[in-house]
Amino acid sequence: MSNDVFVWLEQFQGQVLPSSWEALGAARTLADAMGGSVAACLFGQGVEGLAQEAIRYGADRVFLADDGTLADFRVEPYAALLAQLSHQHDPAVLLMAATNRGRELAPAVAVDLETGAIADVTAMEVQDGVVVATRPIYAGKLLSRCRIPERRPQIITTRPRAFPRPEPDADRSGEVVAVEPVLAEDEILNKVTGFTTAEGEVNLTDASIIVSGGRGVGGPEGFQVIRELAEVLGGAVGASRAAVDAGWIPYAHQVGQTGKTVSPDLYIACGISGAIQHQAGMRTSKVIVAINKDPDAPIFKLAHYGIVGDLFQVVPALTKAFKERLG
Repeated sequence: MSNDVFVWLEQFQGQVLPSSWEALGAARTLADAMGGSVAACLFGQGVEGLAQEAIRYGADRVFLADDGTLADFRVEPYAALLAQLSHQHDPAVLLMAATNRGRELAPAVAVDLETGAIADVTAMEVQDGVVVATRPIYAGKLLSRCRIPERRPQIITTRPRAFPRPEPDADRSGEVVAVEPVLAEDEILNKVTGFTTAEGEVNLTDASIIVSGGRGVGGPEGFQVIRELAEVLGGAVGASRAAVDAGWIPYAHQVGQTGKTVSPDLYIACGISGAIQHQAGMRTSKVIVAINKDPDAPIFKLAHYGIVGDLFQVVPALTKAFKERLG
């Protein structure tokens, strides 16, 4: 068994997701601690150019599978190829980002390899050659430390934005190894017929700044001040379940246990009381600012900074101040 760390790089239409670069950076840290190397697993069609990018981000080797059967993500061919590479090279750890696709792929590969999988981790360290992973449980109220002591590889999915994105190094060199897919097209049950862009879709997972509104905005028109602040800060607009259930804003903006789990650098909660279900989706934010007219709102117990006041006075004042400061 080697001490190498494998990383599946998720790409869509020729672009690697930021969360996959974060996973690659985490893999580099683990491999250095274990005395092993980092291998990136890159699957798709027409993605040869991404192999050198993966090396610049920290990979020592890139297993490149460039084939029409892998053009679009389907769990069967991707899991079969990852399992075969793991059998052939016996890595100690297999990482991937805890995206929708990563959450589907990791357990499928774990079943094929008869090993364990730890999901949605926010920290990792190496103890006696075994990765000890930390993940939130019970709606984020507790942190669990998990390990897979006997089975290999240890399959782990990393929460987006929980790990820093590495800086690319143009001077790094590495090896690109071409590999063939395991399944032929007629052996794959699922077919991808196309993609449709969802209207109003927002990428909260990768946002570094999120401004969220809750019941306190009072209606759909109340989100205008939220959007204005988010625009000035270059952030995304989030919402509580109460605002989404009321029909004030689409579900794509919902943060919480039944919405998106986010870890931005800055999270501004406006008119959100802070129910535990909402806290479960944003408590790992680096800095939390709460704006609420109720001084006893639960969100203030979690916030790093709190403003007790009417959001329709406070938020426009913040927007004006940031416009002046940021130009």
